[in-house]
Amino acid sequence: MEQKLIQKKQAVDFFLKKEILLSSDVFESIGAEDLERTYSLILSKINSQNFLFLNKDLSEALQNLPNLDLNWLDLEKSKALLEKGRDNKVYNQFIKFLYTQKTKAKEEKVKVIYSYEEDSKKRDIQDFVQYFNMRYSALEGILRQRPDLKNVTTINRIKNKKDRESVSLIGIVANKQITKNKNIILTMEDQTGSINVLINKNKPEIFREASSIVLDEVLAVDGVNGENIVFANKVYWPEVATKELKKSPDEAYALFLSDLHVGSNNFLPDAFKKFLKWINLEMGNEKQKEIASKVQYIFIVGDLVDGCGIYPEQDKELDINDIYKQYDACAEFLKQIPSKIHLIVCPGNHDAMRIAEPQPLLYRDFAEPLYRLPNLVSVSNPALVNIHSSDKFSGFDVLLYHGYSFDYFVANVDSIRNNGGYNRADLVMKFLLKRRHLAPTHTSTLYTPDVSQDPLVITKVPDFFITGHIHKSIAANYKNITLISGSCWQSKTVFQEKVGHNPEPGRIPMVNLRTRDIKILKFI
Repeated sequence: MEQKLIQKKQAVDFFLKKEILLSSDVFESIGAEDLERTYSLILSKINSQNFLFLNKDLSEALQNLPNLDLNWLDLEKSKALLEKGRDNKVYNQFIKFLYTQKTKAKEEKVKVIYSYEEDSKKRDIQDFVQYFNMRYSALEGILRQRPDLKNVTTINRIKNKKDRESVSLIGIVANKQITKNKNIILTMEDQTGSINVLINKNKPEIFREASSIVLDEVLAVDGVNGENIVFANKVYWPEVATKELKKSPDEAYALFLSDLHVGSNNFLPDAFKKFLKWINLEMGNEKQKEIASKVQYIFIVGDLVDGCGIYPEQDKELDINDIYKQYDACAEFLKQIPSKIHLIVCPGNHDAMRIAEPQPLLYRDFAEPLYRLPNLVSVSNPALVNIHSSDKFSGFDVLLYHGYSFDYFVANVDSIRNNGGYNRADLVMKFLLKRRHLAPTHTSTLYTPDVSQDPLVITKVPDFFITGHIHKSIAANYKNITLISGSCWQSKTVFQEKVGHNPEPGRIPMVNLRTRDIKILKFI
């Protein structure tokens, strides 16, 4: 304690000589080691005689950014207005600019292709209509690119045909029924009308695939028209095409984590500390340490903390019942990851923010300690990022999605539930890739309608599809897309025991980017 007081006094004296005042929170951003170097680094970035007041936000920016060109006087005025409660917008804009600059400084190896930016406004029924229109248009465009799908016509034209003939249509599934004869009847809609589509059980191949059709997905049908009906011969999905299996020219590793649930009394700190020792080359044999030294990317796909008030009586299952302190504790763990490693994080349904998808970046008001980490890249849920590109290599596109919709499809799709359910996240991921949508059914997740696009459509086929949520690690390959579900760092909860869900905590899928080989590291 005395040593810290001495260090604070030395810092105050150092900056006072430079006619710079210090905020009390500035010491949170200055490490205890090599203080003189840190002070000199901060001073070297200040290019104005008007600089007067150094707080935590500015200290972090000056330490982590190569160059800053700001009007320091205006920034300090905006800070004063914030503290007086008169205006917080200008200062927050400054801070957002600083974070954007910090992110850009790290984007040589991590490029954010898509991350949702929240558009705060009141929604009405028309927004939902427009949202579904945008979804339909996006998926219709993908389906029309299929070479085996020709002569697509609108539902209205099909209904007006007098003679039987071969027809093709693209529509959204508005209803699905099983007839007394065990055939499937779909009600499909496009922007011109609706029509029934019959899929006969006597066509086993098409019938088997059609059994997994869910409401609100967009698909195409080839068949023969009848009176207000189409008899299907073939069903087409937006489906991803087989990708080139890209491999990095150099050896580097990426790790995929999710569901830390810091703050829960089921959080497993000892297991996570083992991981931290390994990544810091303090544990393992020589080969294991060599691999750890080549880790360049760590993804954390949601649920960094357990949250507060997520479900009834959650407070009985918390060690930390303050959301701010949960993120403080989480940051204390993550800051032990070497700063040379890029740390890419997205939110999940337990994080302190809206549960409706797409979820924007972690709210800075709550997750402020995470934003102080110099190697952190915060993205939305879902998001698409590119990693490890160079002049000679295009890098890997990584799709991140926490996986809140998985619960619905495990419960409602027989082919998933009967073949492993929660133990087979890869089946859900293949199901979604086939439909090119992360939550194709209206009720599969809560969502905020975006009138300009549907952010849950998988417009660009990724090299990696990364999820979490189900607390079980899975690695698989689908059409040369690497499918990975992260594990968790929380032991079985009361709720999981009730529903028969058996998590496998403390496991980390690891990918060698040069070979695309996957190993599951176990820290329990």
